[in-house]
Amino acid sequence: MNGACGGSCPFPFAPATVERFPVGQTYRVVPFQRPAPVGSAGNPPTGEVDETKRNVLKLAVVAGVIGAGGGLVGASLQYVGQPPLVGLGGYPKVQLLDLDGSALTATKVASEYNVTTPDVITFNYPLRNEPNFLLNLAPPAGGSGGATQVKGGVGPNGSIVAFSAICQHLGCPAPNISYYPPGTCPKTFGSLAFYIHCSCHGSTYDVTNGAANLTGPAVLPLPQVTLQWDPSDDSLWAIGETGPPVNGHLDTLQGDYGVGSTAQLQKQSPIILCSFP
Repeated sequence: MNGACGGSCPFPFAPATVERFPVGQTYRVVPFQRPAPVGSAGNPPTGEVDETKRNVLKLAVVAGVIGAGGGLVGASLQYVGQPPLVGLGGYPKVQLLDLDGSALTATKVASEYNVTTPDVITFNYPLRNEPNFLLNLAPPAGGSGGATQVKGGVGPNGSIVAFSAICQHLGCPAPNISYYPPGTCPKTFGSLAFYIHCSCHGSTYDVTNGAANLTGPAVLPLPQVTLQWDPSDDSLWAIGETGPPVNGHLDTLQGDYGVGSTAQLQKQSPIILCSFP
């Protein structure tokens, strides 16, 4: 159709006009506007809209929504991938409790544990996921052997020590890593017949010398808990830790919640494997 039907056409036709914008902007076809009816006040609006401004506003709104949503999603992903770090600001002073929950004393340790004790005796400190061996290296009453006045030892004989119960090689925890009393394995290191040994890969530690390495593959000693003995009431306390960080922790004080004001002893059966590198 060419629009030449005159008054008989059911719809009026008029050539559409095209408004030109600079290159890179939009083109908008403006539809024909029917003349205002007779008697109306003024002329109807032309319907022209600045499409450039409209598109800019749309983009701004969409970008704002995406930005806000992206921020929330990003924060959520960050929380999932890196949960808030928990831990302690310093080493607490924690009283040690015996297996039955009563206050642990040096006298109780001497009567209940000695260099020949085969059980794995542990307590958590300073965090809930950091177990430590409690050892009394003194010989049993009336016996011989063992060791006294050792590095870091407390109590009347300087024989009560505590070391991390997580191997410094690949992090095998007790009882995979255990204390081996004299005679557990044929292997000795000079005159030393008792030590901490890991059955996972064979790392061995000298309990008389700050858990220094006797065999690899571990190259770092076990962290040693600093114990305090109070002669006035015979109580035992954990007050700090020396050596490298506990395996699996960038910082011994970070990675879980603190144990609180007390730490109770726990007992496990050892896993024994006389395999040395």
